[in-house]
Amino acid sequence: MYLRKKKMRLHLNPQQFIETDQPLDISMPLRADEKNVRAWYVDPPRFEPVRANGFIGSVEEGGAVNFRDVYFNPHGHGTHTECLGHITKEVYSINDLLKSYFCKAQLITVEPEKKVDSITGEMDLVITNEQLESIPFETDIEALIIRTLPNDASKCGQDYSATNPAYLAIECIKTINQLKIRHLLIDLPSVDRESDGGELVFHHAFWGVPDEPNFQRTITELIYVTNSISDGMYILELQVAPFANDASPSRPVLYAIQKV
Repeated sequence: MYLRKKKMRLHLNPQQFIETDQPLDISMPLRADEKNVRAWYVDPPRFEPVRANGFIGSVEEGGAVNFRDVYFNPHGHGTHTECLGHITKEVYSINDLLKSYFCKAQLITVEPEKKVDSITGEMDLVITNEQLESIPFETDIEALIIRTLPNDASKCGQDYSATNPAYLAIECIKTINQLKIRHLLIDLPSVDRESDGGELVFHHAFWGVPDEPNFQRTITELIYVTNSISDGMYILELQVAPFANDASPSRPVLYAIQKV
């Protein structure tokens, strides 16, 4: 007796479809070692066997099963999706607010430009609105996925703490709002500058906090899009672990849109 793996084809309209057995995973795995990506000065994740009352949660150490506690931070240890609860007094849950998991997305690639920060005088790497305006966007996308250059697998093991990574200029909110983007995904640790005095201006503008809070929008940070995935249109499946928290580990998956 054997089980035969079946391909599932989902049609978007009579001329378009996706193959569900051809996913393109753009998340980073969570590993318990120094090579795991991290930001915001957190230590590496830890996976530790439970040891209590003679029980050992490690087969290698003589236990019956592997039964480990996992210590990590959603914001600092890899791909995560967050809601406006990240910057509000009330900690809203991404698990409560994200209820639709498939949408049309556009993947773009940009190389952040060198700009002098007006406050610190430091040379920053910034994604500018002029760069976004130069891209021919589709008109009916719900998600924008930004891949930055240079792009290689070292991003999956980068310690971004105290490195002043690239970020989005506040002016980019104009184009993002014009496109009516609900889900913003980026391969950087934050859409804002690492050290900005706690202003988080882009987060506030994107979510309309505090004046016009938008509970439908999400930001996904620390994705990794391999160079083998071309810029263009996709169906995004945004898989989020059901944590009752402002942010949760997530696994965004792309499916190429194909024509009949």
